[in-house]
Amino acid sequence: MKKNSICKALLFSFLMVVFTVSYAQPSSTETIGQNSPQYVNLTSAAELSVHAVVHIKTEFLRKNAIWDDFFAESFFEQFFGITPSPYPVLASGSGVIIDKTGYIVTNNHVVQDANRITVTLNNKREYEAQIIGTDPQTDLALIKIDGDDFPYLVFGNSDDVKIGEWVLAVGNPFNLTSTVTAGIVSAKARNLNILGNNTMVESFIQTDAAVNKGNSGGALVNTKGELIGINSAIASGNGYYTGYSFAIPSNIAKKIVYDLKNFKTVQRAILGAVLIEIDSPTADELNLKEVKGLYVKELVDGGAASLGGLEVGDIILNVDNTEINSMSEMREVLAQHSPGDEILLTYLRNNNQKTNKIELK
Repeated sequence: MKKNSICKALLFSFLMVVFTVSYAQPSSTETIGQNSPQYVNLTSAAELSVHAVVHIKTEFLRKNAIWDDFFAESFFEQFFGITPSPYPVLASGSGVIIDKTGYIVTNNHVVQDANRITVTLNNKREYEAQIIGTDPQTDLALIKIDGDDFPYLVFGNSDDVKIGEWVLAVGNPFNLTSTVTAGIVSAKARNLNILGNNTMVESFIQTDAAVNKGNSGGALVNTKGELIGINSAIASGNGYYTGYSFAIPSNIAKKIVYDLKNFKTVQRAILGAVLIEIDSPTADELNLKEVKGLYVKELVDGGAASLGGLEVGDIILNVDNTEINSMSEMREVLAQHSPGDEILLTYLRNNNQKTNKIELK
């Protein structure tokens, strides 16, 4: 009897241990879905991209720098009866075919002032390209090759890009064709101030995918193979990749491409206001509860902001339900719009939140 009791107690204890262990262990599905990193397959995105990204070779004509600096052309013409001959300079970069008829988006600095542009596809076929239009303010350009049924990438929505998601950078660094590198999105709306004055539009997608010389104008794509950016710059002290690269968001590129294709120039939307980013000292000075938004410092008479009901001292919080906390974010939003478009602008006035529709000028 005693043995039976002991056996029953041991059996009960064993069942409790088994139950506890079984209960504590999640199923294999739960483990994969919740606690373990999932495998990301990038092969399909890479396959789509390498055929749509092209190698661009450009030729420029430049005069000898010594002649330019010390002898004007008139000097040679007057004393020697000759004009210094320009000499060819070769450069290269990348581009992305965006429709089957051969339209290609690239960086402005890749093709600007080029006398000749040669495009090489992944299948090694070469084409002469023509410049359709350029936009130095966003460092974008649209060129075209003759033909039909080219492989191309479709524009993705760069506003939907999330920090931490996987991306591929595709281009032709060091004249090595069809190179694919992978990384994640490190940040959005980066303003590097590399394009020059305040009229330039800088709101880069930052990624740690390796980008080098020759990648300029190439594609940044998501895991679905959608074009979410045009690779444009790297953070480097020596001109080579050292950790971070930057791409122009596809929503900006899509708008610029449309304008260059249809109008040969960019139709820019202007808010008509001088805005200041709010930091901690500014928030304290204005008695703001949170450090966010853009402070309206000045308004242009007859401008979109003034006609839309904004006043000096208002705090812009979001545009079209997207939070705006930096000038680069505001420039990115405006760069996606044309004059006459309406935006839904939410702002703070005397700690009261208001929303107005504003027609851009």
